Amino acid sequence: MKTPAIRTALIAVLTACATLPALADDDDLPKMRAIAAGAKLISLEDAQAKALAAKPGTIVDVDLERRFMGRNYDYEFEVIDAEGKEWEVNINARDGSVRSVRQDWFD
Repeated sequence: MKTPAIRTALIAVLTACATLPALADDDDLPKMRAIAAGAKLISLEDAQAKALAAKPGTIVDVDLERRFMGRNYDYEFEVIDAEGKEWEVNINARDGSVRSVRQDWFD
């Protein structure tokens, strides 16, 4: 279990990074943007805004995931809330709807 001091320090670091764009490997961002443009998906920025509206916090990771057995995609965001809890927010990459918001119990 995290101590309150460690949790507070983690929140401070994550808050300082809040002005950064959604994080992904440097090679992943251009690839995500290319797939989104080619498949006529919503932009990463629009998906990010929808994810933060669904679960306020700081985005620490994002992936563009193809749904199993389909041609549809989801943006999958990892969000750290004000209490330091990690959440997974899935946004439908076609229409921007929130598919799920789940707490990551294993962080």
